[in-house]
Amino acid sequence: MPHLSVHALESDLAGRETALIQNLTDAVVAVYGEWARSITVVQLIGLPPNRWGIGGTPAPAPSPSVTFGIKEAAFRRPDADEIVARLVSGVTDAIVGVLGERARAGLRVDLVGTPAGRTGIGGVVVTS
Repeated sequence: MPHLSVHALESDLAGRETALIQNLTDAVVAVYGEWARSITVVQLIGLPPNRWGIGGTPAPAPSPSVTFGIKEAAFRRPDADEIVARLVSGVTDAIVGVLGERARAGLRVDLVGTPAGRTGIGGVVVTS
């Protein structure tokens, strides 16, 4: 299940939540196919001003950061480099499409692989 956690300033998210969720889901679907739409999870985490620091001081307008959780097996596929590039590009474009070009330069996308058997849903370990 693709799981995206987006950290951004609350002021960047306010009023744009639906568009961000739709764009990010569409970016995942563009790589994996329509089957992934119903299982893609997007969490938007808004931070108030002065709670995001860069270089030891509060950042006035930081770009969002995205943690994208996927199955670790995706990184072992023969086309892994292409998939990673498409996901990073698609997620970046999805966010920039809503927040504007100013978000692109510092926007960080971390793809985090979870090994099989290391996730639980509803109190049960998921093995696939």
